[in-house]
Amino acid sequence: MKDMNKDDYEDLLEPMELELSNVARWAQLTGQRIVVLFEGRDAAGKGGVIHAIAEHLNPRQVHVVALPTPTERQRTQWYFQRYAAHLPAAGEIVMFDRSWYNRAGVEKVMGFCTDAEYQRFLEQAPVFERMLVDDGVLLFKYWLTVDQEQQEKRFAERAADPEKRWKLSPIDLKAREEYEQYGHARDAMFAATHREHTPWVAVDFNDQRRGRLNLIRHLLDQLADHDVPAERLDLPNLKHKPHTEQFTGPVRPIPDRF
Repeated sequence: MKDMNKDDYEDLLEPMELELSNVARWAQLTGQRIVVLFEGRDAAGKGGVIHAIAEHLNPRQVHVVALPTPTERQRTQWYFQRYAAHLPAAGEIVMFDRSWYNRAGVEKVMGFCTDAEYQRFLEQAPVFERMLVDDGVLLFKYWLTVDQEQQEKRFAERAADPEKRWKLSPIDLKAREEYEQYGHARDAMFAATHREHTPWVAVDFNDQRRGRLNLIRHLLDQLADHDVPAERLDLPNLKHKPHTEQFTGPVRPIPDRF
């Protein structure tokens, strides 16, 4: 299938952006708490779809969480503790760019956790998520899939582009040879943590634009279909003539160079 072009993508995305705004108003009005996990292959496109969802929403309401490597202190805590600190309050939406499932993926494959820690995670994750759902949190889990040939093309693009090279971490480089092992870890993770109340949803991201649209459409379809129109806002007329910005102190704007 031919990759979707930019114009078609933007035409299809625009009405869904309006629906996302409606979902954000609905969450705020009703006090809903929404958590969306984005997992998947390296270079699959997690950052791109998160940006597409959050771009036109209020960043005070919609939070993106991409946690760094845990500190020495955090390594001594209950594994889920540092993730729980970022869960939403009423009316908020939190999107995890990689989540607690790091333990079932990169930590397992790259040997960053013990077998006992890994097995404990697989046992505790469904319990932790059951507690969230029972408390009223709306939890969605997405796995972004990409073939290794496409993944290699994206790695090469990142390596060649100075503006994208930051996306290529040392772990990504080491993980290139572990594509099959990551697949086995994914399957074991699905078997242990795919539950009726918190199912996994896999989305094909070999074409990132088409993948974003499919994921966003699926997410919108899972949320309550409540129309919350934006309130009309009419700005009153100024009581005086608009002022020109004036500077009387030592600070001056920089010269116009463009």
